[in-house]
Amino acid sequence: MGKIKKYKERNSDLIVAVCGCMSQQKGVAENLKKRFPFIDIILGTANLNLLEEQILKVRNSRRHQTLIDVNEFGIDENIPVYRTSGTNAWVNIIYGCNNFCTYCIVPYVRGRERSRQAETIINEVKQLVAEGYKEITLLGQNVNSYGKDLEDGSSFAKLLDELGKIEGNYKLRFMTSHPRDFTDDVIDAIARNPKVCHTIHLPIQSGSDHMLKVMNRHYDKAHYLNLVKKIREKIPDVGLTTDIMVGFAGETEEDFLETLELVKQVRFSGIFTFIYSRRKGTPGYDMPNQVPQAVKKDRIKRLIATQNVIVKEISKEHEGKVFEIIVEGKNSKYADGTYCGRTDDGRLVNFKSDVDLTGEIVKVKIKTSKSATLWGDIV
Repeated sequence: MGKIKKYKERNSDLIVAVCGCMSQQKGVAENLKKRFPFIDIILGTANLNLLEEQILKVRNSRRHQTLIDVNEFGIDENIPVYRTSGTNAWVNIIYGCNNFCTYCIVPYVRGRERSRQAETIINEVKQLVAEGYKEITLLGQNVNSYGKDLEDGSSFAKLLDELGKIEGNYKLRFMTSHPRDFTDDVIDAIARNPKVCHTIHLPIQSGSDHMLKVMNRHYDKAHYLNLVKKIREKIPDVGLTTDIMVGFAGETEEDFLETLELVKQVRFSGIFTFIYSRRKGTPGYDMPNQVPQAVKKDRIKRLIATQNVIVKEISKEHEGKVFEIIVEGKNSKYADGTYCGRTDDGRLVNFKSDVDLTGEIVKVKIKTSKSATLWGDIV
C-alpha cells in the first residue's frame, strides 16, 4: 500500500479501490479506511456491480471521502465477464457457505449459500460452448449444495444432467465438493454423463475423527471412506484429489498418524496440503493447544513425502495407455513445441507437436511419467 500511496500523491486524480471478500469481514473496511485514508472505494465481492457507480461518485465529489459498500450478499447477473483463456472457462454456480468449519473465514465474509438460477447457468454454458470453449469448470465453495436454497427442485445432479445435454465437443469439471452432502444421485450423474470428467475433488482435511469433530466437518472417517468406496464402484477410473490441513488446534501425533494412514488407504491422485494458519474471527483462532510451527512443518514434510510415493505409482499406471486430451496450449516451461492438456482424471500430459493444436482434442499415448506429469505422443 506504500507504493500506491506514493502514486496517489503524485496523481491526485488516481482512484484507489480495494475489492474482495476480506473487506466484508467485520471491522476490516473501517480499519482499512483508518490506516489508508487515501483509499477511495472499498467493496465486497457481492458489491462489485457497484464499482462503476462508485467511481463516478468519486469523480464528481469535491472532497475526498472513502466510499464503503460491503454489507449485502446477493447475486448480480449483469456484471461483465472478462475471460483470458480460449480453451478453459470457469462458471460460478453457487456463492457462500453454510458449513462453518472452525478454521474457515469464508461463511463470515462470503455469506450463506446462494445458488444461481439453473436456466442462467445453462445459457452461460451454451454460450461458452458456442464460442469454442472446450473445458468448462463449475465453481462454488460447495457445488453439491447447489439448489438447496432454491424452491424449484434444483439440485447439482439435475444441473449436471441438463448441462450434459448441451450439444458440442466440450468437457465439464467442477470444484469444490463437501463430503457431508456428496449424494448418490451426484455420483450417478457423473457416472452416466460422458461430458463430465472423472475427476472429483473431495476435501477430507484430516484422517482423525477427533480432529474432524474439532473442525466441525459434519462427517467422520467411516462416512468418508464409504463415500470413496461408492464413487470408485460407480466410476472406476476416477481421479480423487483432496485437501489436507496439518497442525490445526489440538492435533496430536496420533491424530496426524491417522491422517497418514488414510492417505495410504485411499491413494489420492493428488493432495493440496496446508499448514493451519489462524484466522481472526473464526472459532479456531482462540482454541487452546495451538500446535508449534516446527511441528507443523515436520508433519507437512512427512505428509508430502508419503503422497509423492503414491503419485509416482499412480502416474506409472498410466504408461502405455491412450487418453483423449483437450489441448490447453503450449507448456510455458518449454520452448520446443511442447503442448499440454489433462487426462479425464486430471493428470497433466505433455507432448510434442509441430503445429498449434490449442483447443483441439487429440489422442495421446503415454510413454513415460515423472511424478504427477505424463509424457506421450499423439496417435
